[in-house]
Amino acid sequence: MRTWTVLALLVCCVLCTPSFCIAGERPPLMLAEVYDGNVDLTDYWVSEKYDGIRAYWDGHRLLTRGGHVIRAPDGFVAGWPTVPLDGELWAGRGRFAVVAQTVRDERPDESAWRQIRFMVFDLPAHPGPFTERLAVMRRLLSGASSDHVQLVPQVKVANRRELDAMLRDIVSAGGEGLMLHRGGSLYHAGRTRDLLKLKPYADAEARVIAHVPGKGKYLGLLGALLVERPDGLRFRLGTGFTDEERRHPPPVGSWVTYSYQGFTAGGVPRFARFMRVRDEPPEEDEPPVK
Repeated sequence: MRTWTVLALLVCCVLCTPSFCIAGERPPLMLAEVYDGNVDLTDYWVSEKYDGIRAYWDGHRLLTRGGHVIRAPDGFVAGWPTVPLDGELWAGRGRFAVVAQTVRDERPDESAWRQIRFMVFDLPAHPGPFTERLAVMRRLLSGASSDHVQLVPQVKVANRRELDAMLRDIVSAGGEGLMLHRGGSLYHAGRTRDLLKLKPYADAEARVIAHVPGKGKYLGLLGALLVERPDGLRFRLGTGFTDEERRHPPPVGSWVTYSYQGFTAGGVPRFARFMRVRDEPPEEDEPPVK
């Protein structure tokens, strides 16, 4: 009996974190491919790519991509529509850390949650194409009694020149990039070219294997992270950290997102730079970096 009690506690520790607990299956989310220029832009709606945490509102509660329940205050979700919504928890450009810390809090901090908005970009249960879903979302959210849930602005561009200009404006203002959503597409789970992301750099995920001690001005602090990609390749991340992150680096076993610019002859990401800690491992269907 004692053995089973210990096992039960271990399972609970695995399935629950201070910020959220397993709700069940992962929500069936639509996942983006990378924009490669080979599409008719007039078929797509374009919006800002928000630097936040992807979340799914099932009509009653917020879930992460992995199916964990997010412990948002009751007041934060009061008055939300009782239909599924797909969106991003966002606190403004360059403020990902604020969202991540707020979501991780064991006890919801209402003052911190007041800084966050749920930016809605899709209506998963609606059977119509995206352009029709967008019109429904506008009507649905315009009548919402909560300021915490907002519709992501969607616009049209005529050509690549206008798209590039929009990307430059967003990035120069501190944004991450753009999302392109094909107007005629139905909502369906999995990765698809009906939803595309465009950023000025590539990024990917890796698991922290070890902490490499710093030298010189970083003596006594983190020098670099030894990380491992999902395909098993290991390399170091030595830049992109704040002084606080070097004092308290991401723990071994956690997943991090890094940016990079192409690859070396050996397939190692060039100019790899730490961006942030991920709250969950990458999706199983996310393709490996090539």
